[in-house]
Amino acid sequence: MVELPLLKKHFPEMDDAMLSRYEEIKELYIEWNQKINVISRKDMEHFEERHILHSLSIAKLNLFKPGQKVMDLGAGGGFPGIPLAIYYPDTHFTLVDSIRKKTVVMQEVVDALKLENVTVVNARAEDLKQKFNYVVCRAVAPLLKLSEWCYSSIDKSKIDFGMLCLKGGDLLAEITEFEEKYKNVQVISYKLQEFYPEEFFETKKIVRLLNY
Repeated sequence: MVELPLLKKHFPEMDDAMLSRYEEIKELYIEWNQKINVISRKDMEHFEERHILHSLSIAKLNLFKPGQKVMDLGAGGGFPGIPLAIYYPDTHFTLVDSIRKKTVVMQEVVDALKLENVTVVNARAEDLKQKFNYVVCRAVAPLLKLSEWCYSSIDKSKIDFGMLCLKGGDLLAEITEFEEKYKNVQVISYKLQEFYPEEFFETKKIVRLLNY
């Protein structure tokens, strides 16, 4: 019996097969966290909410389509990329991180889950030659820095493209700084409490750089 009450609540369309894959993620990270400190112990106690559900907030925007390519910039332990890859099996995700031990863990998790739509890359984003429809990231760096790292990786020849950043706290100064440099880029901010009423998401947002 799969026990993921928050996923069942907020994603009622998920079948048991998909839910069981998220349950497997949790078990894999519990095992890996005993070897390498990928996730803080405090967060492991709230793994479903703070890692799986948080990552899947991007799915609430319903942007990704079959055949598209998405980069997870500074993917760390694999979030938001791995949860999104399960939800979007026909979209390809490239998980990028410059820290070797993190990419080792991600590769092991991807292999264990048999995720054929995921590639793990140990590199800096600015050194990649591939092009992507979207770049996603979670709590990596300020918007201006993120945009500099991945600007050349976004395929602007496509109809749909841009950047989706999971962030928290007061973002006014950060967004203002970005808008002063990129006046033609539309910045849209979504409060995660529009999707999830849980207290953890009170200050959390998705910042979308539209057609950036």
